[in-house]
Amino acid sequence: MRKSAIIEAPSVLGLRPTGVEDLPAALLGAGLAEGLGAVHVGRVEPPPYAPERDPDTGILNAGGIAAYSAALAGAVGDVLDDGRFPVVLGGDCSVLLGTLLALRRRDRHGLLFLDGHTDFYQPSAEPAGEAASMELALATGRGPRVLADLEGRGPLVRDEDVVALGFRDAEESAAHGMQPLPPALHALELDTVRALGAAEAARRAVGLLSGGGADAGYWVHLDVDVLDDTLMPAVDHRQPDGLTWQELETALRTALAGEGAVGLTVTIFNPRLDPDGTLTRRLTACLAAAFDSQG
Repeated sequence: MRKSAIIEAPSVLGLRPTGVEDLPAALLGAGLAEGLGAVHVGRVEPPPYAPERDPDTGILNAGGIAAYSAALAGAVGDVLDDGRFPVVLGGDCSVLLGTLLALRRRDRHGLLFLDGHTDFYQPSAEPAGEAASMELALATGRGPRVLADLEGRGPLVRDEDVVALGFRDAEESAAHGMQPLPPALHALELDTVRALGAAEAARRAVGLLSGGGADAGYWVHLDVDVLDDTLMPAVDHRQPDGLTWQELETALRTALAGEGAVGLTVTIFNPRLDPDGTLTRRLTACLAAAFDSQG
């Protein structure tokens, strides 16, 4: 198995303090570190949450997210420098910015984006100003500079170095006026994944990420709302349909095979919506199975 290191990143600066901040403690309590054969290297605490949209950017906690991204990038960088595979447990999806900043400080990397939503909103179209609905746009350099150009390094990832896999929000995002995905970004929506099969879709994604200019590897981002809503209701922005547990495990196992993957984020799971711990244990088992037998 990989020499993995777990970093807790319990930030809800890009969402609301409704429970996803408890994700790291829940998964660690269910035995994730043991299941991955990972060491636990620490926790990056976020700055205080401000509930009002920033008047200059229209984004909640824009300055706090920028500061947190730099701190998280430092922690991820330390793990990479130690020769380990960072597993970052959010928190909301805005923690992706910190992980990608760590990579951008080093080289050109790709991104496999497993999410039920494309998260490509611009602030004017995002109903609540939540960066957790904008992080892919921000990571590709679109949006206010305070987040789209972190440390003057934006974009953190190029359009052609991104594969979005498993999303199913096209109708909803169009209704809200979200900006379209750029043509160079590789989009494998849920229907395409189903038509190809999860293993083939993931193989194609890995091929796209490995065959371009991002030869330093790719980060894997998992928002658990990519799962079918009937299987994973413990998320804050629910929508019908989604991947099965087996499809997710297959996609992750394929993505983690070989040396291409350089890190993983897990976000949005809300343990407060899982009072008996059933979903916590199932998610932990899925992640452990995906890592099993990886080199």
